[in-house]
Amino acid sequence: MSAVHSVAVSSSAISRCPKNHHSLPASMSLPTTARPIFRSAFSGVSLHLPPPKVIPRRNSYVSKVTVMMAKPAIQFIQGTDEQTVPDVRLTKSRDGTNGVAIFTFDQPSVFDSSGELGDITGFYMIDEEGVLQSVDVSAKFINGKPARIEAKYVMRSPRDWDRFMRFMERYSQANGLQFVKK
Repeated sequence: MSAVHSVAVSSSAISRCPKNHHSLPASMSLPTTARPIFRSAFSGVSLHLPPPKVIPRRNSYVSKVTVMMAKPAIQFIQGTDEQTVPDVRLTKSRDGTNGVAIFTFDQPSVFDSSGELGDITGFYMIDEEGVLQSVDVSAKFINGKPARIEAKYVMRSPRDWDRFMRFMERYSQANGLQFVKK
């Protein structure tokens, strides 16, 4: 999980420049924290945060940044979380260059709401890093009624595999899943 940092600077330490830019005097420096650099195979949608707002307070300015953590979720219709927890089967090639995750949802909740919310548009795995998606989704019918959805997510590189595993760690912690090797 990431932490939220805020920095407070008094108005006497801020010198005003043209065009309302603020800068600190050369004699004053803000503490910095060394952070590791993570490389990711993320290929989904990035979250863009607006610039921090400056809040005036009694002759001083305090800048606050708030980062909201997204609860890991799976969706078939964008904006509607799937409530059914899936059975997930993973396969990986011997050389580790690619893999496949097959999600099986028995009696998924999307069947209850798809008539009023729209059609299933794909398979979306959403977490704080962004969205992983696939269009390889199939429904199984028993006696003419929808009974199961199977979704396949293909990972074509070790980076894709690592990104998927980070999502699965977050999703399993949020939904009480555990890994069982067969």
